[in-house]
This record gives sequence, C-alpha cells and structure tokens, in this order.
Amino acid sequence: MAGRLTPTPVVLEAILVSPVHAYEGRPTDPPGPPPTPLDQVEVHADLGLLGDRYYNHPAHRTAAVTLLSLDALDEVARALATPLDPFRTRRNLLLRGFPVDTLAATRTTPGALFTLDTGTGPLRFRAHRPASPCRWMDTQLADGAFRALRGRAGVRCTPLDSGTLSTGPATLEVLT
Repeated sequence: MAGRLTPTPVVLEAILVSPVHAYEGRPTDPPGPPPTPLDQVEVHADLGLLGDRYYNHPAHRTAAVTLLSLDALDEVARALATPLDPFRTRRNLLLRGFPVDTLAATRTTPGALFTLDTGTGPLRFRAHRPASPCRWMDTQLADGAFRALRGRAGVRCTPLDSGTLSTGPATLEVLT
C-alpha cells in the first residue's frame, strides 16, 4: 500500500470500551463483564481509547485500539451458518466498508498509516499486528469461530492523534 489512496466511505457501527479484560482463564470459565458500547469516544495519541483496559497500558502501546470489519464477520457468520454477536469479539471499533485486515503488518511490510474521520477531523492510526482470535471465540460466538476468524479478526493499532470518534458515517484513508 504505497502512497496515498482514495478516501473510502465507511460506517463506524459501534465503539466498545472494556475497563477490564473479560476473557481470562479458560474458555469454559464464565466471561467477565461485557464491553460498554458508546456513541462517542475520546482518542488520545499513543495511549488509546479513554476508559478502555488497554488505555495507557505500556505492554499494549502498539495494540491499544482494535478495529474489526463487520463485513469480514458477516463472512464468518455465513461460513458457520449462524448469526454472530460482534460485541463478543471485544474489538473497539466495528466498521463496515473497508477490509481492515489488509492494514496489518506482515513479516515483510510495516502496518499501514491511515486516518479515520467521523466528522470532527481525521485521526491518524498506525496499524500493527493482526488481532488474532482466541479460543474464547468458540464459546462466545459459535463453534468453529476461532478457526474461521483467523486472518479476519481485525487489526491492532496505535492512535497517533488525539480527538473524538463517533458512530455513524466516516471516511477511512490509507496514507502509506
């Protein structure tokens, strides 16, 4: 993804923050509290989403924000022949209209630099590694979800700007 690409209209369907990690222990254990859906969230450069468990967490600086394509989750739901609750994926930003998994770094390429603008100005993010699914997905989404989500469970990012994101129509633009 070299150079600036055309801005892509997307929809930020949901914003989720979780003050605690809910999927600890074994997938047969009960999960912790569900994430809190928000209409709007404060994004802080290099820190994450205000109120989220990874906010200002040194071990997760390159994974402070997770994006998930609901289009990819729809494909998984079709493959598993069952509806899936996107909130149970525990990703922060759930959007439609862009294959967010393509933003992730690989062994040979760095993650993409991109902006997300929900109407208050573009906020830059640096994509890092894929947001790999865990075995909890089989108990929280559906049997087979863990395997089906590989390669399409989203991307972990670092916010490079501070500002606000809101649910609704947005623009995603890949810069590099």
